[in-house]
Amino acid sequence: MLDDIRTMLTATKTWAVVGCSPNPARDSHRIAAMLQQRGFDVIPVNPTADEILGEKCYPSVAAIPEDIAVDVVDVFRRADQAGAHVDEAIARGGVKGVWLQLGVIDPDAAKRAQRAGLLVAMDRCPAIELPRLRTG
Repeated sequence: MLDDIRTMLTATKTWAVVGCSPNPARDSHRIAAMLQQRGFDVIPVNPTADEILGEKCYPSVAAIPEDIAVDVVDVFRRADQAGAHVDEAIARGGVKGVWLQLGVIDPDAAKRAQRAGLLVAMDRCPAIELPRLRTG
């Protein structure tokens, strides 16, 4: 998994953040903003918002237009809902990896993603992992 984490954080550009909140106090908002500040393109995914962090928001990964490349699907949802978003990432095609945030643990979804050839991070946070890249 460490190689997958390194690759997603160094060799990808566009992250779809599922469950991205318009509330700046929420972790999903803060992490999406941090990714933007680090040079990643962020596509917020939230069915209740039109725009987050100055970016058009989509109700689902499937609703993101096909002409927009998505490299990583970053999931900020409860573990029992994560698998559906992993399946969306697999079905979309062209997605390189799925990132399940801290506390989001779904081994079956991770295995499906790996079988489909996707990189996987589970129960991890990019804000914690990015600084580790410089020390490891």
